[in-house]
Amino acid sequence: MRGTRGVRRGAGIALAFGMTALVAVAVGAPAQGAEDDELAEFYGQEPDWAECPEWEQPPPSEQPEDGIIVDPWQGQWKLMECATVVVPLNYEEPGEGSLRLEVSRIKAKDEERRQGVLLFNPGGPGGGGLAMPLGSRDFEVAESFDLIGFDPRGVGRSSQLMCETVEERKPDTTRPTDEQFAEYTEYAQAREEACERAGGGIRPHINTANTARDMDVIRAALGEEKINYLGYSYGTYLGAVYGSLFPEGLNRSVLDSSIHPDWLWREQFLQQSVGVRSNVEAWAEWVGERDSTFGLGASEDEVLAATEALAAELAETPVTIDRERPEDWPAYWPREFDRDALDSFLALGTQPRPVWDVVAEVVAEVRAASAEDAPLSPDAGAAAANILTEQGIPRVESGVYDTVTCEADWPGDLATYYDDMREYRDKYPYHDFNGSGVVGAAPTTCTFRSFDPPEPLVGLERDGYPTGLVIQADGDPATQYAGGPAMADALDNQLISVRDSGTHGLYGLNECVTEKVNDYLINGVLPPSRSECDSAPRPDVPADDAPLAEREAAGADQGDSLEDRARDALADRSLWQTPARS
Repeated sequence: MRGTRGVRRGAGIALAFGMTALVAVAVGAPAQGAEDDELAEFYGQEPDWAECPEWEQPPPSEQPEDGIIVDPWQGQWKLMECATVVVPLNYEEPGEGSLRLEVSRIKAKDEERRQGVLLFNPGGPGGGGLAMPLGSRDFEVAESFDLIGFDPRGVGRSSQLMCETVEERKPDTTRPTDEQFAEYTEYAQAREEACERAGGGIRPHINTANTARDMDVIRAALGEEKINYLGYSYGTYLGAVYGSLFPEGLNRSVLDSSIHPDWLWREQFLQQSVGVRSNVEAWAEWVGERDSTFGLGASEDEVLAATEALAAELAETPVTIDRERPEDWPAYWPREFDRDALDSFLALGTQPRPVWDVVAEVVAEVRAASAEDAPLSPDAGAAAANILTEQGIPRVESGVYDTVTCEADWPGDLATYYDDMREYRDKYPYHDFNGSGVVGAAPTTCTFRSFDPPEPLVGLERDGYPTGLVIQADGDPATQYAGGPAMADALDNQLISVRDSGTHGLYGLNECVTEKVNDYLINGVLPPSRSECDSAPRPDVPADDAPLAEREAAGADQGDSLEDRARDALADRSLWQTPARS
């Protein structure tokens, strides 16, 4: 649902939103949400499309402390058109002010086969979707649909909601002591106060319902009676809210890696850690069946015991990584392998099944290096760095995440958080930089929310738009599998389950899922009400009870370096992710 590497830490809110005049008014599509004359001018605007400008490097004050910010789409923005759409800050009082939304477009390649627009959202909350048409321009859907991206209110090139810097820091550890719990509280309270100082006037209006209303203004500005929609992660909830508020405006919808509709929002946070541990346990079971290969134990329990023993050793004496950070490496590069690094390495490395053997070999090398008081080999260190930095979901450190997730009520009793933190420290220490581990149980800005949400959460229903698809991987830790069936049931949608997969975001990455979704979006063909797809396979490493010839053949295959194998296994990206580094 969110991530954390390669961005500036700490942030309060610096707001840049335009109280600009509306762009030219035209006879657009029917203003389904504009019965009020005060909204008619928003629904009637005609965007002024032009070539998208290149992304500009942020000022030094917004650069990350460890790493550099790179634009993975450098030189490609010109392949899209961009335009500004203006929306009300407050839909109940449109005269209070306006926000600017940046919208992107790549027109359908085959005008004769064009079926309207396909609007994307990557999730977050707070993820920018402006570049998503670039990532999908070679997909089959690009023949039939105008591909539409946008940065939601508060995000990216739209009117931004950014946080001021706060001096307080959370403890930089996966297993804090009870005495350190108060530091999480101090950080959350300081950040909420900083957000309130800088952007308190608009924060109540940065929520899912208003973002959905913005989508309907975008629909009308595009001159479309209906949109087709593809949302990932939090974008699944956003799409469900849009369909509930504007059923007449939605045609086909795909909800990939769904939020659980009954877990908003704290339970969603807590369940991420449960999902991460499930992946670690599945990996440990697989490794235990191959003890003769990896030497970490002959069962799931033995492997987990070995990693816990290693964690204790690394907490006392970390293993140094005998490889310097490459000059062109644009993100965090670990300098040593300590207990925190092990917890995060297991959290991240056990999600993609094809890299399980690399994870086991690196853990074995770390254990050997720790026992010998030696540095980790350059190859194992580079493999660890690839996994630790490639797999984290890019986190948005604007004020949007800390505002949208406060649209639901959170506990105010600190004892509730501290009790959960004790449990999560012991049972769920695996931190994937995406909200799992102790941090997922700790107080947040919402614990100290300084504003009252202007409206309740939108009740989800599908009444007036076609049956859609929900896609869910059974090992997805960011949005646990239970969210998929729950969302499909809430909307009476079809469910595609991907088995033995820790992947978050499947369309465009899983061939089976992509085929089913394309057939639905392009041809209107629904898969069965409940169907399954296979995932990328686990490594081809024979179990200890496999035939001798099979084990001998595998042993004769030396394979590539750990670094190359890790990079190859992580090379593919879903549409919601930025391209992998070359």
